[in-house]
Order: sequence, then structure tokens, then C-alpha cells
Amino acid sequence: MSTRKAIFITGGASGIGRAIALHFGKRDWFVGLGDLDEHNMWVTRDLIGHGFVYQHTFDVRDRAAWDKALDSFATAAGGRIDVVANNAGIPLGGALIENSEEEITRCLDINLKGVLFGAQAAYPHLQKTAPGSCLLNTASAAGIYGTPGASVYSATKFGVRAITESLDGEWAADGIKVRSIMPGFIETPLLDHSPNAKTNEDIRTRVKEAGLEITPVEDVAQAAWDAVHGEKLHTTVGQTAKKLAFGARWMPGRVRKQTRASIRPMGK
Repeated sequence: MSTRKAIFITGGASGIGRAIALHFGKRDWFVGLGDLDEHNMWVTRDLIGHGFVYQHTFDVRDRAAWDKALDSFATAAGGRIDVVANNAGIPLGGALIENSEEEITRCLDINLKGVLFGAQAAYPHLQKTAPGSCLLNTASAAGIYGTPGASVYSATKFGVRAITESLDGEWAADGIKVRSIMPGFIETPLLDHSPNAKTNEDIRTRVKEAGLEITPVEDVAQAAWDAVHGEKLHTTVGQTAKKLAFGARWMPGRVRKQTRASIRPMGK
């Protein structure tokens, strides 16, 4: 088995996944990228700037494809995987009654089933490198308190939080860490997308209107590093997420009141 540690990251073609890949790659880790966007995985690979990078084009909704991706990466990385970052995800906003069946199903399948399938596929690899190996799940501030105008997305991120907590218990005896990062609004290309098919307004506009902070993506990469190497189960990223976590725990009534008063459904 190689002595160089290895991390496999879904959604590695851009945004948070790319930032995590760069952060670990610069610290001499072997980096595996998984995504459907083959071109931008090559861009990420070039940005890392060394030869210890592997990319695999696959869909996280495909359980069998997960096994193929991780088996191939383990071979490329010298027989080991130390971290699997379940990062792939898509946004979905707008009032629930505006979301189509297709949009809801796609969001649930990628954000939730993809994480479950990734955990199943990762387990035997992480077991080999335990103790100290880690399953790192990308949750969200939307998994702290439900966000009006993003009920489906919030449901998936609450689910990711629950998966993290469940597997933290299930895998403790194996010496496998299970962690989540919970970012607020992060400076990535996703902010420039429309929240759903029925609106042309981008997410960035809504965030600015609400007066919310947009956190540099590098902060998420550092949080991922800290989560993998630390003992904290959930790591919030950015002031929006930190304030929401504090309020939801200590002042839930106030958070509810502020949420109902200040946030209009996306797409309205």
C-alpha cells in the first residue's frame, strides 16, 4: 500500500469540490475527482499541478458506478483511499408548489441517494485505512434550519446531516470518522444559476437582497481539512451558518420569527 494519502471527491469539477481538491492536492495528497463534467475535471487537474490526480466520469445516482469509480481510484492511488468526500449536489429553490416532479426527484436522487450510495461504496475502502480514515459529507446551513423557498433542498441536507450522525455511530467501532461540513452561501458558480425552471432570477440576487454573507470557497476547503483531521462532527462554514446554528439551538423562536418575516419564497 502506498504511503501517500488519498482522497476521492465527487463534484470535483468545480465549486466546493474543486476547492477541496486543490487544498488537499497542495498538501501532497493523491486526489481523485468524480463528476459528470469531464472538461472541468481536467481544469481542476491542471490547477492542482502535479501528477497525483485521477479523474473518473460517473453519476452518483448509479450505485454500481460508485464501486467502479472507487475501485479504479484505489488502484491508481496505490491501494488506498483515506477520505471519500460526498460533495456532489445540486440546488433547488422556489416554492414547493412550483417545483416539478422531475426537479424534486433529481434533487433527492443526487443530494440524498448519491450520498447513501457513496457511503456504501466507500466503507470497505475506508475500513482498510482505518483508524483515521474519513467519510466527509457536504451538508449545508439548510440542514440546520429549514429554508423557505428551498424545502426540497433543505430536506436533502437535513438527510445528509442525519446520515452523518447515523454513520458516526455505526462506523465508530471500525475507526472510521464520519464528518459533515455545513456551509452557508458560498462563492461558487451555483450562485449564478436559477433556483428552478420557473424563474429567471439567480440565487446570487436573492442572497444579496436578503443581506446574507457570501463566503469564499477557500474557507470551505479549509473547513473540510479541519473536519477530516479533527473530532467535530459537524463543521459550520461562514457567519450565516454559524449564526443560524447558534440561533436554532438557543433561540429557536426568534429564528422562526425572523425566517417567516424576512424570506420570501424563491421564484416569487
